[in-house]
Amino acid sequence: MEILYFLESIRNPVLDFVVQAITFVGEETFFLALGLFLIWCCNKRDGYLVLLVSFSGIVINQFLKMVFRVPRPWVKDPNFTIVESAREGASGYSFPSGHTQNSVGMLGALGTTSKQLWVKILCIAGVILVPFSRMYLGVHTPQDVLVSMAVALVLIVLFDFLLRLNEKHPYVIYIVIGAMFCMIVGFLIFLYAYPFPEDVFFEENIGNYESALKNAYTMLGCVLGVLVFRIVDDKVTHYDTKAVWWAQILKLAIGLGIVMLVKEGTKPILDAIFNGHLAARAVRYFLVVLAATGWTFTFKFWAKLGEKKPAK
Repeated sequence: MEILYFLESIRNPVLDFVVQAITFVGEETFFLALGLFLIWCCNKRDGYLVLLVSFSGIVINQFLKMVFRVPRPWVKDPNFTIVESAREGASGYSFPSGHTQNSVGMLGALGTTSKQLWVKILCIAGVILVPFSRMYLGVHTPQDVLVSMAVALVLIVLFDFLLRLNEKHPYVIYIVIGAMFCMIVGFLIFLYAYPFPEDVFFEENIGNYESALKNAYTMLGCVLGVLVFRIVDDKVTHYDTKAVWWAQILKLAIGLGIVMLVKEGTKPILDAIFNGHLAARAVRYFLVVLAATGWTFTFKFWAKLGEKKPAK
């Protein structure tokens, strides 16, 4: 807590605003945009690396949260204050840090595979600054962020190795996706069957349990969607990520808009159909990835835009 108290002492409105902006890198919207940018416009392998590291990291992170059930810093020490704008995004138990897990996983994976020096520099900066931002805002301790960073780095090494192996043995990706599906199902069984202490279900703590369930169902839909995405690409589209720069911008912007429309537009419908059950999240995020899959059928059109026609 000494480090957190020091960071609390140097806070000011300008720095609060800057750090709050930095911490956005660990949010779902940023991850979605980056993942689609990579897998649609840059390099499929890099996109899969980011997605697999992030999806598995979220499940492991939520599992550790529910096993250790460490309260947030301001709960452990009522005299400690946080930056209030960060409170809404700091639901659930403290250990380990979800934002750190997401950002280090995403940016670490991207920095590992990118050949551009400026990209590597930005990724290294993000890997350092986002964990720092979580401590500055007062929502995580050094232990929270260090463990998350370690888990993310281990996952990057593991999935980078598996994707290299997949280049020689193309079935490996399906084994990996299947293993992730089993891991998520196992996590759901754990959440429903494990004899948690009664305080987990007290009004002040129940949000932690519900957050873990939400993430589990979300990842279930995402992983099943990625399986369909991969099958469609392998068997049908064989899409190419290349296009002229302005066509890439249009392709990403319109595609991301469609994906976000599916993500937000189906929520009330599915919640009504499933009567509020969290299985609606699995279906919704499956449809989100399905929308991203369907958009790849347009990529031949985008690739042709800007092509120079042969002189007559």
